[in-house]
Amino acid sequence: MPTMNVQTLTLRALLFLGLWQTGRRSLASAPKLQHPPEKIAVVGAGIGGAAAAFYLRQEFGDGVKIDVFEPGAVGGRLATVKVGDHEYEMGGTVIHPLNLHMKHFIEKLGLSPKKDVPSKMAIFDGNEIVFQESDWFIVNFLRMLWQYGFNFLRMQMWVESIMDKFMRIYQYQQYGYSFSSVDRLLHAMGGDGFLTLMNQTLEETMIAEGFSQNFLNDIVAPITRVNYGQTLRIHGFVGAVSVAGADSGLWSVDGGNKRVCSGLLYHSKSELIPARVTSISFTHRPSKMGPTNSFYELNYVGESGSAHSLYDIVVIATPLHQGKSDITFSGFSPPIPSHYPGRYQQTVSTMVHGLLNMSYLGTTESAEGFTASDILTTELEGSVIFSLSSVDPVHIPEGYKRPPASQRKVWRLFSPQSLSQEQLQNIFVSWDSVSETRWLAYPLYRLPYRKSPPFILHDRLYYLNAVEWAASAMEMSAISARNLALLAHHHWHGQVDKIDQEDLHTRLRGEL
Repeated sequence: MPTMNVQTLTLRALLFLGLWQTGRRSLASAPKLQHPPEKIAVVGAGIGGAAAAFYLRQEFGDGVKIDVFEPGAVGGRLATVKVGDHEYEMGGTVIHPLNLHMKHFIEKLGLSPKKDVPSKMAIFDGNEIVFQESDWFIVNFLRMLWQYGFNFLRMQMWVESIMDKFMRIYQYQQYGYSFSSVDRLLHAMGGDGFLTLMNQTLEETMIAEGFSQNFLNDIVAPITRVNYGQTLRIHGFVGAVSVAGADSGLWSVDGGNKRVCSGLLYHSKSELIPARVTSISFTHRPSKMGPTNSFYELNYVGESGSAHSLYDIVVIATPLHQGKSDITFSGFSPPIPSHYPGRYQQTVSTMVHGLLNMSYLGTTESAEGFTASDILTTELEGSVIFSLSSVDPVHIPEGYKRPPASQRKVWRLFSPQSLSQEQLQNIFVSWDSVSETRWLAYPLYRLPYRKSPPFILHDRLYYLNAVEWAASAMEMSAISARNLALLAHHHWHGQVDKIDQEDLHTRLRGEL
């Protein structure tokens, strides 16, 4: 990792120390507020919906009733599967050390990071292992230097520069600033540079930064494949997020990342309604005080049948895209589409408890001596898998040691399609169990970049998953949840000076 300068360290120290001062709404005294909303609905109980409930409670206080609608399991794309006596992560797996919202959540909820089990990476080109990490840092460094020059160090520095800009959003949110669109949020982070990243491919971006094509094909493409199941032709911003996902210090939650979602719902004192929302309409109802009031009417179907409820504010925290949601909207002018353009890409997660076939990897190394735990694949036409990883339980028992490849153990394979028996027989000598989960896991990041769906669908109707079209990640959902809770608060109380403003540093200097 490149050494951070003092200015960067100071900024990060300030963020860590001051980020969670939730009582401070503005740099000046806050205006007198109108009555709070009575009922808020959140549609979806994945990390985005759970974080939205948490932040809405923080913004609006204990008086408001918050209902969270979820027809499936709490956690959404954060899910585990049981293999033998242990559970393993099946969906979203790792969290970056600078993801401050996720770090705050586990501290607030009394959770812990999972005990670290050292891992090593290898790159497989479809025929043989072309790169494999050693136990020794100096050996890895010299191998990288020999094969790719200073590209690897340059990549770390490039990611560091992106992360330094990315972290500005925490300071904006600390002081209550919110943004009405994905583009405005990105501009607050990284100015025109981040918007440029959205409109060129990762390959174009990194070639312009001086990276070699050989390095991109051998190292960067496997990273985009394991993280997003896509190629170097994804846009530059999600590409940067993907490359950051290969950084050191990555972590996950002891007992499973989905515990964050259930913990946030509990902490937010929300009511979880196990039902599927079918439609949302905008309606007016007479008021005892005289003028009519407007509400959002949610129609939903649960185990006990159909029902409906009225809400002052609604946050949709599930993708409004084909195959992901079928919510219809009525009574809105202009009309709100049920599905936005673009599609989500299928990734199949297959868990196999079995014995790896070393000949599949084209290596003469013995299974006993093969210590790579994460095998990434280069971009090859007709490639069967995106990655092959030896996975550890979500809770590491005392004295646990990852079994060698010469023993049966749990492997997770990411692939574009379900794996056939013949394909599994090529990869494994034998197996005891196979379980498969199909995910519409993240958007298909094609250029030209379509303008992201709006955060604001209507006056008090918000769309959290619009942020996924910039990048799909746990922390991106948490940032969007915080942004929409602030946006809803400012809209409700007429605090327009805290929306779409990038004058934070000017105002801070004025206060000093």
